[in-house]
Amino acid sequence: MRTIPEAESIDIEFKSDLKFYPDHDLIEEIVGMANTVGGILFLGIEDDGSITGVHKKHRDAIGVTALIANSTVPPIAVRAEIITEEKEDVLKIEVPRSRGVVSTASGKILRRRLKLDGSPEVIPMYSYEIPSRLSELGMLDYSAQPLAGATLADLDPNQRVRLRKIIQSRQGGEKSLLTLPDEELDIALRLITNIAGNYVPTVTGMLLIGKEDRIAELIPTARSAFQVLEGTAVRVNEESSKPLLELFENYETYVNAWNPEREMEYGLFRIPIPEFDWAAFREGVVNAFCHRDYTMLGAVRVLIDDEGMTISNPGGFIDGVNLNNLLTVEPHGRNPALADAMKRIGLAEKTGRGIDRIYEGSIIYGRPWPDYSESTSRNVKLFIQRAKADITFAKFIADEQNRQGKSLSIYSLMILSALNGERRCSLERIVELTNLSERKIKSAIETMIESELIEAYGKGKNRTYILGRKIYRKKKETIQYVHQTDIDSIRYPELVMKLANTQNGIITKQDVVELLKVTPVQAYSIIKQLKEEGRLELLCGGKYSKYKVIGS
Repeated sequence: MRTIPEAESIDIEFKSDLKFYPDHDLIEEIVGMANTVGGILFLGIEDDGSITGVHKKHRDAIGVTALIANSTVPPIAVRAEIITEEKEDVLKIEVPRSRGVVSTASGKILRRRLKLDGSPEVIPMYSYEIPSRLSELGMLDYSAQPLAGATLADLDPNQRVRLRKIIQSRQGGEKSLLTLPDEELDIALRLITNIAGNYVPTVTGMLLIGKEDRIAELIPTARSAFQVLEGTAVRVNEESSKPLLELFENYETYVNAWNPEREMEYGLFRIPIPEFDWAAFREGVVNAFCHRDYTMLGAVRVLIDDEGMTISNPGGFIDGVNLNNLLTVEPHGRNPALADAMKRIGLAEKTGRGIDRIYEGSIIYGRPWPDYSESTSRNVKLFIQRAKADITFAKFIADEQNRQGKSLSIYSLMILSALNGERRCSLERIVELTNLSERKIKSAIETMIESELIEAYGKGKNRTYILGRKIYRKKKETIQYVHQTDIDSIRYPELVMKLANTQNGIITKQDVVELLKVTPVQAYSIIKQLKEEGRLELLCGGKYSKYKVIGS
């Protein structure tokens, strides 16, 4: 079986070595990979994936490793080894992602990108791209830099008045900032910085309280767009370079007009449920502006259409953040100075865990989770789907939070949401759905069992979980609750025997998995029970064991 990938990608590179691939070209490929996402270079494979073997001069893996280290600045420590594939030797070179910007010994700085046909290529990394790379790695705070060409006259006094009003009105705003005179307020929020004895605006200062025409001139990348589509008809399409404080207020006004609400009766009160949760919207927009790459052309875009709301920004996830750890990675961003100012003003989540609020905004109403799956290395895209709220589930969450006197943790909410959607889950399935660690899931589950939010069935690896009976009672689904409990497990053996008899008396573990929607371990346990009862016997062992109905 082939272990080498079939095709090239952003982190996989094939190079033919039939005519001895030049060492200087090899070094450039390695530098390009290190300056992008790292990856693996296979020497001895053609572009079409066919394996032709490594040249005899490249069979010394240690020598190639030394060559790469001696030909790069700073030295790149790769791991190289000869592997045999389809009776041919191939040199496999594992390239780590660089924690800085690296170059060849001759001074070439390169990076990788995908061409229109999807194949990768190495291209120069220009000087203006280096700050973006360093910012992505958390080694440079671009938002804290003084803005070339900007003066204090470029800051708008009216926007500073707006800033003070926001601090005063927002619950999270630091009210102590209001006692400071303008210059000290600007210094405290890092809106200005001292250069050679004179104060000049920072990128953060211009973005928050700069004059619109000067922002457009000095930071042409700071563009934003708000769009509303109904079918293919464009209802709203506004682009601007307004300062962020004014922009946020405008966006809240726009969304208010396109965010219908439905009322939910809760005790003596009627509570409005918006199509898109307000806290999730605010955090999504704040994240887009705080984490966007201001060295890249493009716009932060808010789009509302028939499918839902999309919030996108130029610049991919920063180093260490990916789709699988969004909810668990330590809070850190591409523009710390801007993010810090937003928090102190009261516009952003103080803890830096705005992503929790985005997920919570969907889960508490029983809606699908936010989706980041269309994000790329050059763009982050958040999609919040339009969906009808599960009113009963929402009431239950509200009741439980009132009973406990606090909000449920994001872990508990995600577990409840997963079980509400799938009815019954094993621990492994919950971990798969939530991308949370098994340890955190186990801890949350034990607490939730004690609170009767969920119930557990089975032991060991066969243990599964369902929503607690009080949730089913509130949803008026008591029959479904009984169906989810032991009634199914009582019927399992008979269903297995029925299937076996329809297959000429033969059945496999995989057949049981597909029939009952259980784990392989649970399937084997059921088969073992039937063997002990003398109803099945092993026909042939091995990886694909088959069992036979006794007497058939």
